[in-house]
Amino acid sequence: MKHLRLDMPTSLAYFASLVAEDAGFALLEAAVCVAQDDVPGLDVQAVLAEIDRLAARLKARLPADAPPLRRLRALNQYFFVELGFGGNLNNYYDRRNSHIHEVLASRRGIPITLALVYIELAGQLGLKAHGVSFPGHFLVKLRMPQGEVVIDPFNGRSLSREALDERLAPYRARHGLEGDFEVPLGLFLQAAPPRDILARLLHNLKEIHRSAEDWARLLAVQQRLVLLLPQSAEERRDRGLTWAELGRPAEAADDLAAYLEQRPEADDAAALRERLVELRRDGAPRLH
Repeated sequence: MKHLRLDMPTSLAYFASLVAEDAGFALLEAAVCVAQDDVPGLDVQAVLAEIDRLAARLKARLPADAPPLRRLRALNQYFFVELGFGGNLNNYYDRRNSHIHEVLASRRGIPITLALVYIELAGQLGLKAHGVSFPGHFLVKLRMPQGEVVIDPFNGRSLSREALDERLAPYRARHGLEGDFEVPLGLFLQAAPPRDILARLLHNLKEIHRSAEDWARLLAVQQRLVLLLPQSAEERRDRGLTWAELGRPAEAADDLAAYLEQRPEADDAAALRERLVELRRDGAPRLH
């Protein structure tokens, strides 16, 4: 692959191979391996095998010809009640909520990681489940013979159209999507592409680390985002600013120059050109 460098850490190269193509995009595997930034020795295949064991245990309880509705009810009882998966209300912004292996161990997570595990179990039961990038809260949508079912993976509740409209109201108000400009609810319930789901998970971590000014962890997440979204000039810019915080002016300058080449008229272009001059000066070799 063109974007792989020979000096890339093994975990990052592994991640790059999982997200290189949209066809056959290994969403769950890629999501699991994100935690290798914190746990370099994490056995990704062992984590996936644990999810397979959870699915096999439930499948063994159901007859092969169990109708979809029975499968869904059994899954919800198993996932939310018996296994006890649910939202981490006490430590919602803990980075470990974004690590699938931690969610499996603690049975606590945030909507997107709980959804990833739930969707995998649903798929192994023969149910058609998809992630939904609903504003402010990731959801799961299942296509059933009786129609669509939307579930909040944080608590297992099935959401009616009225409940979804109520959740969406503040977003519509903030973005002027009311009255003549109102957008149909269905547009917010479309299945999210796997690449977008993984980007949302990484952006959660990005915001956690940026708020904590944890530059090393932030850089690790941004390395993955640049691989995941290679056309995003903004991810290159943001990584460049983190390189600068880490005292790496040459790498910072490369990223900011790439951003400015793609976005020469951006609102922040003038300020970043000045920053680029400083970085190149700081990164110039010193004469002895």
